[in-house]
Amino acid sequence: MNVLFTFKIKDEQMEKLEADFPGIQFSFHKKIDEVSLGEYEIIATYGEDISTEVLDRATSLKWLMVASAGVEKMPLAAIAEKGIVVSNVRGIHKTPMAETALAHILSLGRALPVLAEQQKRKEWNTKVRQSELRGSTALILGPGAIGSEIGRLLQAFGVRTIGCNDSGDEAPFMDETIQFEGLVNRLPEADIVVSVLPSTAKTKGLLKESQFQAMKESALFMNFGRGDLVKETILVEALKNGEIGHAVLDVFEKEPLPAESELWSLSNVTISPHVSSHSGKYIERALEFFTENLKKWQKGDRSLTNLIDTEKGY
Repeated sequence: MNVLFTFKIKDEQMEKLEADFPGIQFSFHKKIDEVSLGEYEIIATYGEDISTEVLDRATSLKWLMVASAGVEKMPLAAIAEKGIVVSNVRGIHKTPMAETALAHILSLGRALPVLAEQQKRKEWNTKVRQSELRGSTALILGPGAIGSEIGRLLQAFGVRTIGCNDSGDEAPFMDETIQFEGLVNRLPEADIVVSVLPSTAKTKGLLKESQFQAMKESALFMNFGRGDLVKETILVEALKNGEIGHAVLDVFEKEPLPAESELWSLSNVTISPHVSSHSGKYIERALEFFTENLKKWQKGDRSLTNLIDTEKGY
């Protein structure tokens, strides 16, 4: 059995894979276009290098292990047509992303950016507006692995959590869960609105003018999911018109965010360059998913952890 990695792992991680799976031939190449793919049954990838042309060349391919949570950039229809199994590392981001969300919430609530600016000016000013989390309400769009972990941390601070998903099914660490269709009616309750939704047909453009108009003028809106949740023009107008208080944005309609985007210059925006999931432990955790599934694969067990429904896109 031959396995191709198209993302870099440490030498000791390569050696451990080879020691743990002596019957498997591992290859490591960063540029998939330079590799003859016909011999590989498994490709471990971040997903962005998988195209229909790659699929046509990978004549032995049976399993794509995607070391990412999102798979929307992959040719899912072609993958499904060829009967290729796809798994991802859903849940890998929950710790760093939840900690990132909490860090931004606490930083803004306790006015840390304001205090940092005062320090630069050598200004002693005690009249700084600060707030508490306890007793507030957070509405979490996408209460899956990441959203539930955000909910767990927020509940520890005394925050009421409302999850929102397509089904309305209960989710861990949510005081209640609602469906997308009921979102606009509950937004007026939320002090914090956090999205960790993937990009799907149902989530693209989910937030429109009416949703931002329904939010509190003091609301903190945070998007760590995908940038196509809301059109940038709608978000800019909501921020300029004072329909919400502040936005923390880690994802955007177009990435990198163009220098001419108005978002850069708005004082009530915090911009993060799609790094909320970054962690020094990322590859280590991704390989844990991979090795668990590889053991199953060797035994002929195709009930892999985090299987992707290529029709639904998640």
